[in-house]
Amino acid sequence: MAYFNDFMERSIDETDPEIGRLIGSELSRQRTHIELIASENFVPRAILDAMGSALTNKYAEGYPHKKYYGGCEYVEEIEQIAIDRACSLFGAAHANVQPHSGSAANQAAYFAVMKPGDTMLAMKLDHGGHLSHGHPLNFTGIMYNVAAYGVSAETETIDYGEVARLARESRPKVIVAGASAYPRAIDFARFRAIADEVGAVLITDMAHIAGLVAGGEHANPTRHSHIVTSTTHKTLRGPRGAFVLCAEELAKDIDRTVFPGIQGGPLLPAVAGKAVCFKLAAEPEFKSYAKNVVKNAAELSKALAERGFRIVSGGTDNHMMLVDLRPKKMTGKLAEKLLGEAGITANKNAIPFDPEKPMTTSGLRLGTAAVTTRGMTGKEMLVIADAIDSVLSSPDDEALRKSVRSKMADLGAAFSLYESLK
Repeated sequence: MAYFNDFMERSIDETDPEIGRLIGSELSRQRTHIELIASENFVPRAILDAMGSALTNKYAEGYPHKKYYGGCEYVEEIEQIAIDRACSLFGAAHANVQPHSGSAANQAAYFAVMKPGDTMLAMKLDHGGHLSHGHPLNFTGIMYNVAAYGVSAETETIDYGEVARLARESRPKVIVAGASAYPRAIDFARFRAIADEVGAVLITDMAHIAGLVAGGEHANPTRHSHIVTSTTHKTLRGPRGAFVLCAEELAKDIDRTVFPGIQGGPLLPAVAGKAVCFKLAAEPEFKSYAKNVVKNAAELSKALAERGFRIVSGGTDNHMMLVDLRPKKMTGKLAEKLLGEAGITANKNAIPFDPEKPMTTSGLRLGTAAVTTRGMTGKEMLVIADAIDSVLSSPDDEALRKSVRSKMADLGAAFSLYESLK
């Protein structure tokens, strides 16, 4: 019994010091690096608590009050709270909070309204779309006939005329709005008008902009879409996971598709984290946060343009920007590496009509959700822009990168992160 109690109570550092050390190293990296990956953020401590809770011990297949296991009285209540909060936050008739990821949420949405071989119309990956929007190697490209729209070569924004033309030609069962690398506002009403004209179901993937929608900084797709999917871990500042919103008439189809269609038991720590996330996103402070995310993105975009970088589409309306590195005669792959060595985390990304290969790219995708969470403002955006410019303007200067890395660590220290964690 003594051994059992000792075994159950030992910390990760005692049980597996190798993994404990690496977790500590990652925490240190997050504290000392400037996080500019547009799809990442820092969750509040309350969500970390939920994610590391005893809920991980419980199975709960099914839905509230219709579970296939005993002992679900408390987790059912947690799930129902998450559902109610999601519906209230986004003005939806129904929510499913069980999807493990954004791709799973999209899969559930597609399976609920499409059959294999049906046609879907979605944004091209290399113009800003997502793998789960029809890439040939993704399940969507394998199961469905995919028609793809893109951005205009002149404006680098969505060509709604092309979307309408392709919809009339392909007569899709589903039209997908939303993107993973598109810096401009999306006109959901226009997408709905096109969908209605051809009798298509409009599915909006708002994974990147969900926090901006909740904070009133982007139009709400729920008002125009039949189905809305989203992750919770980007601008919404929640745990890694996803959810689906839909009209009441699609509720049974969505729920049936999530479980038992594509998943078994939900990840209950994540469901609890989502409930906390939705609660926090409904508070007045979150509106200020969302406003500052957009403001910081505009400031960083402007500052980089002033330093000779070409910003795709000329700017940003949301939390992200795409930087065309060709004027700097540099690839995204190299820029990501150099910035990483200088304490700035970013990701290489294709730009529209990119001449480089997908693993090389001509661009960087930068986002301001995480730095805004830490409390940074326009002043810090100028410091970050200077750092990016200096590093990428002197790619052979290793000493410079070391110096910038020290400055970025000092900047991170000025905006502390998880002080209560060791």
